Amino acid sequence: MAVTPRPQKTALLLAQRIVRDIHRRGLAPGEKLPPERLMMAEYEAGRGTLRESLRFLELQGVLSFKPGPGGGPVVEKPGADTLAATLALLLEFENARYRSIAEARVAFEPVMARLAAERITADRLAVLEQSLDEMEAGIEDDEVYLDTNERFHDTIAWASDNPLFGLLVDVMVGSMDLSGAAHGIQYPVRRRLAVLKAHRSIYDAIQARDGELAESAMRDHIGEYLTYVNKKFPASMERLISWQ
Repeated sequence: MAVTPRPQKTALLLAQRIVRDIHRRGLAPGEKLPPERLMMAEYEAGRGTLRESLRFLELQGVLSFKPGPGGGPVVEKPGADTLAATLALLLEFENARYRSIAEARVAFEPVMARLAAERITADRLAVLEQSLDEMEAGIEDDEVYLDTNERFHDTIAWASDNPLFGLLVDVMVGSMDLSGAAHGIQYPVRRRLAVLKAHRSIYDAIQARDGELAESAMRDHIGEYLTYVNKKFPASMERLISWQ
């Protein structure tokens, strides 16, 4: 028997129209939408439906609300926070472990590195090199190590010129804990030096625009990471992902 799709709520359909109009009109972050009465007339919507739509867009990071006279809905650029919250919530209901994140990295980070080697800009290559220099200089500092490690992988993700990769790594760097430090995984200086060496190999391949070598170097790096955490911190790999 055919399944009839559930009809979408009027407020959600209106929210989708508002987003399309934001793009059609070329509204940039910081620009205001029309006053409520004009939007009600334009979209032929009641006040309750319009406010529900705007509230939904606020929760999605598309809008913020400026208070006071002359205030109202202001266009924003959504970040990875909304995606992170949604994905973490879904994973918690699936009883997913940190292992899910670690294993997923094996699948897509080598591809990211190959694309980055082909597409990286001079500015991002400089950021990548700076992360290596700062990691080496602060190799004994926990905070510096974690920050530069995450920045290295995040830069490669966005250098792939594929926004989906960039957003996914932003999610993992942020609320889903790319390094696993929040799950109890630790990195002694000896391990950090090994990571630094791996990062330099990946950087050299990307700088040389050698996509095949960059992909191979990243695959080896993530593979070594998985071997390390499985051996040293097996309990951490089994910790549940929680919505935070």
